[in-house]
Amino acid sequence: MTLSSLHLHVDAQFASPYAMSVFVALTEKAQDFEMSTLDLDAGANRTDAYARLSLTARVPTLQHGALALSESSAITEYLDDILPGARLYPQDPAQRARARQVQAWLRSDLVPIREERNTQVVFYGARKLPLSAAAEACAQRLFAAAEQLLPHGADHLFGQWSIADTDLALMINRLALHGDAVPERLAIYARKQWQRPSVQRWLQLERPPLA
Repeated sequence: MTLSSLHLHVDAQFASPYAMSVFVALTEKAQDFEMSTLDLDAGANRTDAYARLSLTARVPTLQHGALALSESSAITEYLDDILPGARLYPQDPAQRARARQVQAWLRSDLVPIREERNTQVVFYGARKLPLSAAAEACAQRLFAAAEQLLPHGADHLFGQWSIADTDLALMINRLALHGDAVPERLAIYARKQWQRPSVQRWLQLERPPLA
């Protein structure tokens, strides 16, 4: 099994925040990889062949030789274990655990934000209705946690960039890019993270028009 055998399966609209996270991780590692897309609207992820490959019938899925792994944070942790190059997670065990906590929280909570400011806002510039009371409450929880996590005067959560920075910036940008009120310090942080070359490579992928 060689490192050149890496193959990433993502959504055809390049709008999955989780596919973006793995794409950014591979790019940060300066690792060559192949990439193919699935039309989720057409149910391509639910075909028998892909469901067996992915196990969870979701994107992203990474193939590395005989291993096929889905769930983005599991993939990025695996990549940090097997690939040389820039670290995706902090070296310090406590900070590494915190970065994983941030990832798990962003993937499991804040559902009203994810529903009312979906990634069509982030990657297509879609406009949505004003936030509901539930989404506004979630936004305030997001801001409070991010303010606590981000040291004053810092560009990154843990001294140096980690994949948790990309994931947190994306959640903040669901609101900031739509024009919703975001604390200035967090808006600046998210804008800086958005300019990272690995993130820009994902943003510059050619997306099909929305149906």
